[in-house]
Amino acid sequence: MRVLVIGGGQNAEHEVSLASAAAVAGALRSGGHDVSEVTITPEGVWRVPGQRDATTAVASLASALPLLAEVDVVFPAVHGPLGEDGALAAVCALAGVRVVGSGPRAGAIGMDKWATKLVAQAAGLRVARGRLMEAADIGDAEFDGPVVVKPVSAGSSYGVGLAREEGDLAGALREAARFDRRILIEEIVRGREIDVAVLREARGVRWAAPPLEIETSGLFDTATKYDGTARFTVPARLTPGEQSALSRAALTMFDALGCAGVARMDFFLTDDGPILNEVNTMPGLTAASQVPRMFAAADVAYVDLVDRLVRAAEVPGR
Repeated sequence: MRVLVIGGGQNAEHEVSLASAAAVAGALRSGGHDVSEVTITPEGVWRVPGQRDATTAVASLASALPLLAEVDVVFPAVHGPLGEDGALAAVCALAGVRVVGSGPRAGAIGMDKWATKLVAQAAGLRVARGRLMEAADIGDAEFDGPVVVKPVSAGSSYGVGLAREEGDLAGALREAARFDRRILIEEIVRGREIDVAVLREARGVRWAAPPLEIETSGLFDTATKYDGTARFTVPARLTPGEQSALSRAALTMFDALGCAGVARMDFFLTDDGPILNEVNTMPGLTAASQVPRMFAAADVAYVDLVDRLVRAAEVPGR
C-alpha cells in the first residue's frame, strides 16, 4: 500500500514524534509498503522531501495537501496537541483519505484529560478525584493536601508535577501552565502503574494486549519516561482476576471514546481495582515503546503491528 507517514508536530513531543515516525516508516518499508514521509516543524511548517521549503505554515500545508491524493493511507505518528488530538485525522476526514488511528472526536476527547475523566465515569470506570483550574487563576489556588498537577492537554508527562506541601503548589501550577491554560489538580492515587494497549483490527475486531507494569522510584514524569531509569515488566505479574478487570476496563474506555487503530489506557491498580489515569490515542510507536512491547508479548512483531494498523485504517466518520 502507499502510505504517507507524518512526523514531528507543533508541541513539546516533537522529538518523540520524529522517533515514532521514523520507526513506523522503516517498519512499513520492511513490510513491503511504499512509504512517503512529511515532517511538521515546531513552527507548523510542513516539510516534504524533494520540495522547496515554504516560508509559512499555510503555504507549506497547501503544498503538502496534494500528497493525500497520491496515497492509500495516512499514518499520523504525531503525539500531543495538533496531532494526536484529532487535528490531523480531521484533515484526512475532509479529504476522504483513510487514516491510521482514532478519528477527530476520539482524538480530541482522549487528549483532554478532564473530558476523559467525565467519559470514564459515565462508562462506569473509577478515576482519581480532581478539579479543573484556569492558568489565570493560579494565584487563587488553595492547597488541600498532596496533589498531582497536570496540563489538561499535553503528553509524555510534560508539565506534570507533584505538590506534597503547600509551598510546592504554585511552582507546579506554573510549570503545568507552560503547556496548557487549563490545569488538572488530582488527588494522589497509590497503586501499581499498569498500562493496557487495545488494538482494533480490520473488520472491527478489537482486543487487549498483555498489560505492562511501570516500576519507578518516584513520579513517572518526562525525565523518568525517557532516561531509562523506569523498568517495564510485560506481561505484568497479575492474578487472572486483576488482568481480566484491567482488560475489561481498557476495552470499555476504548469503546466509550470510539477509538480506532491502537490506544493505550494507563491505570493505577489499587486494592479496590483499576483506576483510569489517562488515555493515549496515538501512543509512542518506536519498537522500544510500551505499546509495541505489549503486543510483542502477544507474539505480534513490530512490523506486523504497524502493518495491521495500516490495513485497519478507515476514513474518519464513515
